[in-house]
Amino acid sequence: MPIAMHPIGVIHSPFTDPRTMPIQPVSENSAAGTVELFPEFAAGLKDLEGFSHILLVYHFHRSRSWSPTVTPYLDTVPRGLFATRAPSRPNPIGLSLVRLVRVEGARLQVENIDVLDCAPEARIGWLEKAAVEMRKKVADDRFH
Repeated sequence: MPIAMHPIGVIHSPFTDPRTMPIQPVSENSAAGTVELFPEFAAGLKDLEGFSHILLVYHFHRSRSWSPTVTPYLDTVPRGLFATRAPSRPNPIGLSLVRLVRVEGARLQVENIDVLDCAPEARIGWLEKAAVEMRKKVADDRFH
């Protein structure tokens, strides 16, 4: 069975050249950006403003090939691709944890467009009240 993804919006970033992008979100060069959802998905943003961070899943539109090993930034040793943050992957899918600044209709103002390993100061909006119970619960069939 083929897997298909369909865009739900566009990420706008000040970066246009991969050679000048920051390699970590804590870089002095990290910047703010905008996520613009297509109108038919705008209602899905309800209640998002209570969260401090959101995950963006996106297509690496400039990725053309991949290799099982790469030499990552800040290193000189070839490493296994999946032990790195290299964007050239067999399935060019990116995942970024960004700070949510505000929701404006179908637009999200965000900061630190990059992958983060940990955000200890993250808020989880309406889920905060359920955090203790969350550890005890398992999934049900509502999304199957």
